[in-house]
Amino acid sequence: MADKILAEATDKMKKAAENLQRELGQIRAGRANASILDRVMVTYYGVPTPLNQMASITIPEARILMITPFDKTMIQEIEKAIMQSDIGITPANDGNVIRLVIPQLTEERRKELAKEVKKEAENAKVAVRNIRRDAIETYKKQEKAGDITVDDLRDSEKEVQTLTDNSIKEIDGIAAEKEKELLEV
Repeated sequence: MADKILAEATDKMKKAAENLQRELGQIRAGRANASILDRVMVTYYGVPTPLNQMASITIPEARILMITPFDKTMIQEIEKAIMQSDIGITPANDGNVIRLVIPQLTEERRKELAKEVKKEAENAKVAVRNIRRDAIETYKKQEKAGDITVDDLRDSEKEVQTLTDNSIKEIDGIAAEKEKELLEV
């Protein structure tokens, strides 16, 4: 039973780190990154479809994303979806492909984005701490019910704390990497 609680906490903490990675992937760093288009949905014959399922997205140069639709008739719809999205880049359409030129970030914008990274990392840490609290509460309930001993409770709390510390280190590492990427000119 105790192993199940620890395994569940481990899984949830991993998911918190993965979610942070996904969220930080959405933040533009002045370099082309296909993940900024992950949330763009295109209306394909009346059905909202993710852009990455309708076109190949390549990075021919450091600051250019090239979108090649599988169905050339959808190029206008794709362009419209990008314009309506929140990525803030105007697409250039040449009839066959759409190019997105990622603008260079200003120093001020880099610092704003670095703050956003810190905020996202802090949210992930809060999630990890909540997972720790829930796991420890579950162990305490088991101890009260007589399912585990006081020593087992203490050992389990130590394991959960170690797991939490490792997860927070991982989150700090992810955030530091993204900050470094952002502040690099």
